[in-house]
Amino acid sequence: MSKLKIANHNPGRKLFSSKIASVVVWVTTVIWTVPTLGLLVTSFKEDKDIVNEPWWVSLFNPNFTLSSYKGVLFGGDSESLSNGVLPYFINSIVITLPATIFPIVIATMAAYALAWIRFRGSDFIFFFIFALQIVPLQMSLIPLLLLFTGGAHIGSVTIFPALGLAGDFAGIWLPHTMFALPLAIYLLHNFIASLPRDLMEAAHVDGANHFKVFRMIVLPLSIPGIAAIAIFQFLWVWNDLLVALTFASGTEEVAPINSKLASLVGQYGSGYTQLSAGAFITIAVPLIVFFSLQRYFVRGLLAGSVK
Repeated sequence: MSKLKIANHNPGRKLFSSKIASVVVWVTTVIWTVPTLGLLVTSFKEDKDIVNEPWWVSLFNPNFTLSSYKGVLFGGDSESLSNGVLPYFINSIVITLPATIFPIVIATMAAYALAWIRFRGSDFIFFFIFALQIVPLQMSLIPLLLLFTGGAHIGSVTIFPALGLAGDFAGIWLPHTMFALPLAIYLLHNFIASLPRDLMEAAHVDGANHFKVFRMIVLPLSIPGIAAIAIFQFLWVWNDLLVALTFASGTEEVAPINSKLASLVGQYGSGYTQLSAGAFITIAVPLIVFFSLQRYFVRGLLAGSVK
């Protein structure tokens, strides 16, 4: 009873549940949304209208056109829009979907093995994987690219053969998967390890092996954690430019849409509508993914935090 009374009189909980906190949240949300609204309105305007009037004037005197989206997607008169961004948009989808699915599949199986299959050195492997998160991504890009293209050799002895994946989609999927695994395994391990032990033991008593337990029990119960990690991984890969450019090796056929957006701006900073349309096309897909999975988001963020 005393604990309940203390919880009810928690000043922090009372503050964050007050009307003032709600007003602050709403005001912050509106301020945060205004630039996105301005970007959307600008993408439906002509270049001359952007120069002559502020974007919010169009809300009261609308004069919109789809010419910027048509030019950005399918090509326009300018050299930077000769082919449009549609091929690069498809490249981003081809890059992002496998680079999201592969690490989640591997991390889920690894997290279950480290959480519920006891073997010698399992704790060391888990802490080693956790420690890999401190390695900066930027420090490993060039060594990893050299390893992919030239392999590793000691004298005349080949330790790691050249994979020849640079400039190919597989050469982009692999580093994205490698960089995502440490954090994904750590978060999913905490979620899966918090599942009821009685449930696992009952399944083993009924004759279920580890694969059946993983498929029939762990996967359905881990959907919130998997969905949360999928959102983070999808957003990271979709918005990534550094890793994709490094391992695409300048190959236009596998370059993501972000690499094309920079070329939409003219030499003197013109092309505002094209850039706005291209940017909004880029952010539309992550928004769809987030709102589709947002019901799992908070539950996934709290993975393993409570029993």
